[in-house]
Order: sequence, then structure tokens, then C-alpha cells
Amino acid sequence: MFIQTEDTPNPDALKFNPNTRILPENISSPFLEYLSPRSTLAPPHPSPLAAKLLNVDGVTSVFFGADYITVSKDSATPWAHVKPEVFSIINEFILSGQQIVNTVEDKAGESGQGGTEQDSLAYDENDSEVVGMIKELLETRIRPAIQEDGGDIEFRGFHDGQVLLKLRGACRTCDSSTVTLKNGIESMLMHYIEEVQGVQQVMDQEEEIAMEEFAKFEEKLRQQKGLDAAPSTIGKGSLDTAEG
Repeated sequence: MFIQTEDTPNPDALKFNPNTRILPENISSPFLEYLSPRSTLAPPHPSPLAAKLLNVDGVTSVFFGADYITVSKDSATPWAHVKPEVFSIINEFILSGQQIVNTVEDKAGESGQGGTEQDSLAYDENDSEVVGMIKELLETRIRPAIQEDGGDIEFRGFHDGQVLLKLRGACRTCDSSTVTLKNGIESMLMHYIEEVQGVQQVMDQEEEIAMEEFAKFEEKLRQQKGLDAAPSTIGKGSLDTAEG
């Protein structure tokens, strides 16, 4: 099997294109994101492949698009230590014919993965005209570029002139891409839709806590190593943030 790899704007995320369908056709979301080993086992869409990948030293998250996989690692682990094992796991798993993503009943109301609900950019007859225009622009002009970079985007609402968005995959923890997306998304939406006054990135509470803890850990490392310590790409970037 030939698996192509692509760099993303995030140096700690690689996009793997295995030339086969990754997400089952019956899943309405255009992506699934696994941020912890527990999420790979939890309903409604556990994934044995994501479980294997998150077991690789240094891997921090696994993102499934329709036909690609984005793997993110921590900034301290070089790709030379991660990429061969990830490549091998994906290759062997797909050749084995196993189901990449399963669907199980969510009896306890526990959602283990990001992106398991209806596509947030899908048409909804209850949307206002402005929200409908925002979704259409995001779907046709913004999403393709983000998917090309190994991520995706969620629409979380429109309030007081602010479009609330959540970045996924490679874009979720990348400073450079969030700067670009902030400028690109915000300027495009404000240009075409006069009601839009700005864009805010939404972060779930767990992410806020995790990033605060990581920042403390990184600062401790920097103090130990001195000013030569390499900065991480994990951060809030220049995007405004709002609690999810």
C-alpha cells in the first residue's frame, strides 16, 4: 500500500493519505478527533486504529478526515522517532481489513470524540439568513483549505457580530496557521457579510485546562534549560478565544 505524507502548517502535525476511505459513509460528521486513549474506546465511535496510534510515544492526538489521517505529537519528540512507527501502524491496520471506526450505542450520554454530531456547517432550515451565508462561505471557501492542511472547522454560533469557530486537527494547536486563519476567515466573512464584526476561536474547558498545565510545564522546562529551549507550537496564537 502506498501512503503519502504531507507536512502541515503545524510542525508537530503530519497528514497521512492512505488512498482509501477512513470515515465510514454512515457517519454524518466530516471528521472525528481523538485527544486521549480513553476517547478511542468511548462511544459513539471508538477506533482501534486511533488507540494504536495514541499508544505511540510522543503522539498527542489523532484526527480522521474522510480520506486522511492527521497525527499530532508533542514538541519534545522528533518526527524521526514517531513517523516510522505511525506509518507502519496505519499501513498494517488498513491492509488487515479491520474496521477503522466502529459505532456503538451511547447509553450513558458520554461522547468520547470530537465531531460526532451532525456537520456543523450543514444546512439547517432554522438558521437565520446571516448564519446561512456564514455557513456557506465557511463550507465552500474556508473548509477546503483547512482540510488540505490536515484539519477542519466547526461553526459554534453567531452572537453580537462575532462568529464562533472551533479549529480541529492540525490547526487546533498551531500558532502559524491560526494567525493565517484568523486573518483569512475574519477578513473574508467581514467582506461579504456586513453583520460580521469578528471571529473568535472557541476552546472547550478541557482544552483550556490542558493548555494552562502545558504552559506551566513548558515554562518550568525553559527555566531549567535556559533561553535556548525551543518554543512549542501549542498555544492560543493570535486568535481570540472563548470558552466552549
